[in-house]
Amino acid sequence: MRPILDFTYRAAGGLAAAFILAIVVLVFAQVSLNLADKIAAALFGQGIGLTIPSYADFTGFFLAAATFLALAYSLREGGHIRVTLLVGRLPDRARRAVETLVVAIALGMSAFATWYVILLVYESIEFGDRSSGMVSVPLWLPQLPVALGLAILTIALADELFGLLRGRPATWEDKGESLLKE
Repeated sequence: MRPILDFTYRAAGGLAAAFILAIVVLVFAQVSLNLADKIAAALFGQGIGLTIPSYADFTGFFLAAATFLALAYSLREGGHIRVTLLVGRLPDRARRAVETLVVAIALGMSAFATWYVILLVYESIEFGDRSSGMVSVPLWLPQLPVALGLAILTIALADELFGLLRGRPATWEDKGESLLKE
C-alpha cells in the first residue's frame, strides 16, 4: 500500500507542477502577443489586437488546480507552514500527542471540505454551470482538480494519522527541519 500512496502523492505534485508550467506558458504567450501588438502599433500605427481569449480565467483555474493538487505532496515533504515554537518546546510524548491531535483535526476539516467540494462539482454538473468569461467553460472542469487535490490531502492526512498512532514519526519531521537549514 505504501508505494501506491507515495506514487499518488508524487503524481499529484507532478500534476501541480504541470499546471504551474501551463500558467507560465499561457502568460508568456499572452505577453508575447501583447509585445507583437505594441510593435505592430509602433510600425504601422495600429495594433493587430492579438490576445488569448479568457487567458486570465484559465490561469486562475490552473492556479487553483496547482494549489490544491500540491497540498498532499507538500504535507509529506514538510513544506506546509507549522508553528513549532510551542510544540518544539514540549517533551517528546506531549509533542507527539499534540501533533496527533492536530493531524486528526486537520483530517476532519479536510474530509469536510472534500465532501462539500465534491458536492459542488456534482451541483455544477447537474445545473450546467459555466464560467462567465469570453470562453465559457463548464465549471466542473476547474472544480474537479480542486476536489481531487482535497481528496488526496484527506488520504495523506489519514495516512499520517495512522502512522502517528502506530508510533511512526511524522513524515515532515526530518524533511521540514532540513528545509529550514538550507
